[in-house]
Amino acid sequence: MSILVTGARGKVGQAVIGRLHAEGRAVRAGSNSPAQLDVPSGVEAVELGLSRPETFEPALRGVRELFLYPEPSGVQELLKAAEAAGVERVVLLSSSSVAGPEAETDAVALPHLLVERALAASPLPATVLRPDAFAGNALGWSHAIRAQAPVPLAYPDAQVAPIHPEDLADLAVTALTGPVFEGRILDLTGPESLSFREQLALIGDRLGREVPVQQITRAEAEEQMGRFLPDPMVASLLDLWLRATAGPARIADTTATLLGTPARTFGQWVDANLAAFTGLTG
Repeated sequence: MSILVTGARGKVGQAVIGRLHAEGRAVRAGSNSPAQLDVPSGVEAVELGLSRPETFEPALRGVRELFLYPEPSGVQELLKAAEAAGVERVVLLSSSSVAGPEAETDAVALPHLLVERALAASPLPATVLRPDAFAGNALGWSHAIRAQAPVPLAYPDAQVAPIHPEDLADLAVTALTGPVFEGRILDLTGPESLSFREQLALIGDRLGREVPVQQITRAEAEEQMGRFLPDPMVASLLDLWLRATAGPARIADTTATLLGTPARTFGQWVDANLAAFTGLTG
């Protein structure tokens, strides 16, 4: 019997696969393009297009646990196929944004909300992970930092509690391999509230130089972000960051409260990913 991990190209999915494989568990990585996956030797890579139902049954054959990426296209059909295949436990990587105001119309929240609703309507036993900001979001600043240019931000004092992807992986693996979190929705954060300005100062400290911040207008941020993201997503993110300027981010559950292990800090994430900000790989 296997554990199927969807979203296998993402940082969390990769970490989940690595942990399960290291524990000697049979793990299967699902992707639209399985040949492009970089997985440990012995991990089976299978074709799974979350909007292509014909790939569901082969990918789910022999699977008992499912790590679910929040793609609403085809999710109801996927869950029905999982039930028919004998899947006994589902762990969904959702988002704290579903609990925010106007989640029904929020471009960030809505896809996660639709998948949560489909899962709630399914008879499959499930755990929902709702992380807040990811520590890895800081990679969006890497180009400017490598160029030693100011990082442009509309809301540099927005505060978040970034969660380390390795902590998310620890929690996901615990939820996949036992009943301890079954039936629960886990609101997750990192252990500390940090503004974007403070995160950049910490990166600068590790680099041994100042990382300057350039405060820009919301209109300027919309123009810059709109080069890479659709307008509704840009508006959603900027609204989120504006609300986050009101004060320290709420600290929710962490690995410390749920697993009894210290939660990894943003500084630890920076230490492990410093090459992204220097351009040096060795």
